[in-house]
This record gives sequence, C-alpha cells and structure tokens, in this order.
Amino acid sequence: MSIYDSSLILAYCIVVAFVFGACMGSFLNCTAIRLGNGESFVKGRSHCMSCGHELGWMDLIPIVSWVMLGGKCRYCHEKISARYPLVELIFAVISVACILRFDLTVLCLRNYVFLAVLYLLTLTDLDTMTIPDSCHVIAIGAWAVTAPVLYSGHEIMMHVAAAFTFGAAILGLSLLMDHILKKDSLGGGDIKLLFVAGLYFGFVGTLFVLILSCITGLVFNIGLISQLDNKKEFPFGPWIAAASVVVLFAGDPLINWYLGLIG
Repeated sequence: MSIYDSSLILAYCIVVAFVFGACMGSFLNCTAIRLGNGESFVKGRSHCMSCGHELGWMDLIPIVSWVMLGGKCRYCHEKISARYPLVELIFAVISVACILRFDLTVLCLRNYVFLAVLYLLTLTDLDTMTIPDSCHVIAIGAWAVTAPVLYSGHEIMMHVAAAFTFGAAILGLSLLMDHILKKDSLGGGDIKLLFVAGLYFGFVGTLFVLILSCITGLVFNIGLISQLDNKKEFPFGPWIAAASVVVLFAGDPLINWYLGLIG
C-alpha cells in the first residue's frame, strides 16, 4: 500500500507521522539531556530541570504542553527553554518529510531510524561535544538488517568497502593532523559517523557528505573563531548529520548532476 493511493490515506499518514514525530522528538531530546547530565534515559520519571518535580502526562504533551503552560513549569513557574517545543516540532516535520519521500516501505523505516540517530547525536554533540557509541551501533544495525532487502550482494560489498575506505582515510588524516597541530583535530565519534555514512551512501554519496559537512561547518563556525580562543573546539557531528540528511533526501539528483559534470 502506498500513502498516495488516496488523498484520505495521505492526509491520515501525514497527521500520524507528525504526531509520532513530535513524540519521538520529545524522547530524543529527553535522552540527549539525560545523557549530558549523566542520567539514565531508561529509568526514572520525567522531571522539571529547575525544581525536580515529577511531571504528569498533562505536562508532557509534545509542543502543546509548552504552549499551554506559557513556557513555564506548572509547579515552580520557572521558564522552560524553547528548545523543547522547537526540537519536537523539527523532528515532527522531519518525520512527515520522511514518509512523503520514501512512502510506506522498508527503506522509509530504515531511513527513519537513521534520521532519529542523526538527530540524537546532533543534540548530544552540541550539548557535550561527544557522540554516544550507541548511536553508531543502532545506525549500523538498521543498515545491516535491511541491506539484504534493499541491495544486491554486489551493492552491499560496495557500501561496506566505502565505509571502511572513508573510515580509514579520515582516521589517517585525523592522526596526521593531530601530529601536526599537536592537538586533537577530529573526534572519534565523527570518524565513526563517516564510517556509518559510507554504509548508507556508498562512495559518491559519502564524498558529498564529507564535502558538504566541511563547507557548512566552516561557514557557520568561521565567524565564531575570530571571537573565541583559537583552541576552542567545535562539534563537527551536527554538520556531518546535516549533510547526511541532505544526501538522504536529495542524494540521487545531486549525484546525477555531479556525474553529468564529469561525464
């Protein structure tokens, strides 16, 4: 069945994807915050970050609760960061875009898991400058489980080869730059993420991810470098994640355009 079989099915799937995406965004945000605070994300009730009061279900409705409470805690009346509804809204939109782009397919499910992982690691990297290994494991697991359905044996081998090629090349380059600069140049989590990108996008797609992430990272950070200590570190994971999202949704047109230029 396709979501495009009828306008009613399409509308229903969009609404479900938006609601589910908002809930998933709330979960991913909570997970990132708890990981940053050294808390377990599988145990304990949600609580106010200011007063510690446990939150009821009326306080946990994605987007709606924040708006209805005027952005303040129901119990201590301290302001609640706008990050909460914003993160929920963004992932709700991403969820809708995913189902519209990939329909009700195995590819859609795999890519949705990948998008959730990219979103979580972006939040954690921005908060703590680290990318949990569990993010890479989940992304690799989703790829491995669905690869026999989505790819031929030859294609699987090429994607695996791309992963190891880019992973090894970036690791080698990172070690060289560490030696030259006498400091860490690229985090291990970023190298692992490029390995994962190789699995999902192959040689050409991962090359696009690498180039696009470097360009966007440089553009957005260059203005800050002049204002901060030159030893200041910047998270690179979010830029790899953003580039991966672009290639995931628009990779084929980009690759065809590039191959047309060199062909």
